[in-house]
Amino acid sequence: MSVAGVFVGQLRREFKLLLQSREELANPLIFLFLALTLFALGGGGSPEMLRDFAPAIIWVLVLLANLLALEGLFRRDYDDGSLEMLVLMAEPLFLPVLAKILAHWIYSGLAMTVLAPLAALILFLPAEVLPTLLLTLLVGTPALSLIGAIGAALTVSLRRGGVLLALLVLPLYVPVLIFGAGAVVEAMAGIENMAQIYWLLVITMVALTIAPFLVSAALKISLEQ
Repeated sequence: MSVAGVFVGQLRREFKLLLQSREELANPLIFLFLALTLFALGGGGSPEMLRDFAPAIIWVLVLLANLLALEGLFRRDYDDGSLEMLVLMAEPLFLPVLAKILAHWIYSGLAMTVLAPLAALILFLPAEVLPTLLLTLLVGTPALSLIGAIGAALTVSLRRGGVLLALLVLPLYVPVLIFGAGAVVEAMAGIENMAQIYWLLVITMVALTIAPFLVSAALKISLEQ
């Protein structure tokens, strides 16, 4: 099979499995909007307070929703034995790994980006900063999936690896959170924020360059244990 065929074939398989497990597909998005509603209620419906904290709230919830979807990234394939076959037979391994990460980003990061205007409306975020919010999510959420996949690969063989996965991944998410929320806050204040967006782009490009290879190595280590 050609290189492109390996990638497309794995991507098609991921989408097919996601459609068969719709609750797994919906869980991160349900979490996002339940949490947004709780924040809105907890804030007493005060538009000023919700607006001031909206960038941080949205970014933190997107980060946590991404983390919620991570544990299942390799778990299903590990449980049915197909992950071991993939590691043994795929050549090069980083291509199907990249396809799995892309599928994860589409149903988590990209889906949340599409729904971000509704989240902004709930939290009274000014409409003029919505393009900045969408841009930061588009640029920053791929880094969350790429970095998170490394932790998911390292903990896939652990039966109760969710807490360890969070401990491994959350510190690495902090720069993305800082630059993503910071860019929106600066847009609200009328301050030039392109530096923050450029840093998000740098993080994503670095993660895209090295994460598939680190995930491949982590999977081999996990399967050898």
